[in-house]
Amino acid sequence: MTMIQARGLAKTFTTKQGPVHAVAGVDFDVAAGEIVGFLGPNGAGKTTTMRMLTTLLKPSDGTAHIAGCDLLREARKVRTNIGYVSQAGGAKPTSAVRDDITLQGRLYGMGKSEARARTNAVLEQLEIADLADRKAITLSGGQRRRVDMALGLVHRPQVLFLDEPTANLDPHSRGVVWNHIRRLRDEHGTTVFISTHYLDEADSLCDRVLIIDRGRIIAEDSPERLKASIAHDTIQIDVTGTPDGAAQVLSHCPGVHEVTADALTLSVKCRQADQMLTTLLRELDTAQIPVETVRVLKPTLDDVFMTITDRSRPRDADRAHV
Repeated sequence: MTMIQARGLAKTFTTKQGPVHAVAGVDFDVAAGEIVGFLGPNGAGKTTTMRMLTTLLKPSDGTAHIAGCDLLREARKVRTNIGYVSQAGGAKPTSAVRDDITLQGRLYGMGKSEARARTNAVLEQLEIADLADRKAITLSGGQRRRVDMALGLVHRPQVLFLDEPTANLDPHSRGVVWNHIRRLRDEHGTTVFISTHYLDEADSLCDRVLIIDRGRIIAEDSPERLKASIAHDTIQIDVTGTPDGAAQVLSHCPGVHEVTADALTLSVKCRQADQMLTTLLRELDTAQIPVETVRVLKPTLDDVFMTITDRSRPRDADRAHV
């Protein structure tokens, strides 16, 4: 089942300098139960797209359906089926956590008893029940972020939109939030759409990523497939003696893309390094070249991001964007 479907979704702002195309007709689908990362440079159109999908900004063109509801004609139904956690968060600093979440449930039309029950359930779900009577202003960044998520989940949304969910959090707090996002998918079947600048976050969490640049989707796939399609693995081999002869031996191996030598280290670029490693070591042993250490370096989503966005820059270079 498709939970988010966008077709030609676009937003144009009118300025003194003329029209500014923030988003220029994006197309994508998000399936039920997926965690999808939305990546892009500053000004690429991430925030504008997310604000359109959450009914906070009316599109200039195109269509979208969220949880089976038409974004333009059924905006109220869309809001009923989604949760939205902005980067700024929604917790009221001077309110007790329990009261704030209960009020959110009431705003979604729940009766008092239902709202209290849902508040207790979501506090337990996010492991913050012990914070229920504290004011948000007294919480740590990671605790407050989980309260923000509770506000977005109290009405049992089918789709949760998270805008920079771990911005400014320490590594431990980020890991805690990641675990809770995974549990939303695995235990509750929630579809999660995440905008983030942390590429390691997208790599660790997301089933798929969408990369937007200059208002257009320029790539989409799983992190693993994107990395495999863009960059090679690198095997670094430290050998005894000069590495030039070893470089000659390995450069002729099938599957090796490139071999470079620096001091006593060989750098071998290839696909599927884990499978190639045995072959390379066997070739060096046959050539009687002693090996001291071996390291396998995998490409990161940062490599993919830089490569793809660099490629997209020449296109529509004169088009303004926000």
